[in-house]
Amino acid sequence: MSSPRLLKYQSIKHLLFSRSEHSHKGNNGHVLVIGGDHGFAGAALMAAEAAARAGAGLVSVATRSEHVAAFISRCPELMVKAVDDAAALTPLLDKATTIVIGPGLGQSEWSLNCLLATLENTADKTTPLVIDADALNLLSQNKMDLPASGQFILTPHPGESSRLLACSCQEVKADREKSCLLLQQKYGGICLLKGAKTLIASEEKGRIMLEACSHGNPGMGSGGMGDILSGVLGGLLAQHFSLADSARLGVCIHSLSADLAAADSGERGLLATDLLPYIHKLVNNG
Repeated sequence: MSSPRLLKYQSIKHLLFSRSEHSHKGNNGHVLVIGGDHGFAGAALMAAEAAARAGAGLVSVATRSEHVAAFISRCPELMVKAVDDAAALTPLLDKATTIVIGPGLGQSEWSLNCLLATLENTADKTTPLVIDADALNLLSQNKMDLPASGQFILTPHPGESSRLLACSCQEVKADREKSCLLLQQKYGGICLLKGAKTLIASEEKGRIMLEACSHGNPGMGSGGMGDILSGVLGGLLAQHFSLADSARLGVCIHSLSADLAAADSGERGLLATDLLPYIHKLVNNG
């Protein structure tokens, strides 16, 4: 197997096209973040904020009713909807142009019903999805059909990858490149295997491609980093970047943001939300 192609922000930032002077929020997509079960509000909130900072025109959040006030207090730009029954998701799914599901989703009956409703709603659509965190764990535990369009990005870390591949975490870590390719072959779409030099496996014109991000640092080993990534990916997809370009840009912007934040204040104690101002800068060819 040949080595993955290395990705650098500087070599792909030209993909960040300039907006028209007449651009408005409707041109820049509507991200729906689904997550935040009881006790897991922060993950969904971070993903939603990251989607907004990545440039999405509108960002909605479907979460438990107990979280609504806190979300709006933290970030009033978000449209936060109480969803205590998966049936309430339908009108939100119909309005969204991009969906991020998984941050703080949990593994309760509510969680499973939200994922099933999302996959059913998008089964015959081309609405791009970012499937992260507990949505991946639920996927590994239940037989589900992913959208036939293949317009989705899976974002597992090694533990989630091991469950998706029904193998040990040690096996995934022993050969990350093989594991990432296996994930893409098994599930389709685009698969990211998070970790040092995050890997991206995709299929273009019948050819499987493997790429690796050259940015990132050990300070990213803290809670919420993956939620920020999923939000960035959703924000880019909403702005009509292709699935592959969103994956490449999203991974590089996320990791380089962490490098810039660490350069300013150090790796130890780096928080996921520390990346947000740097994300804002980099999506503007910073």
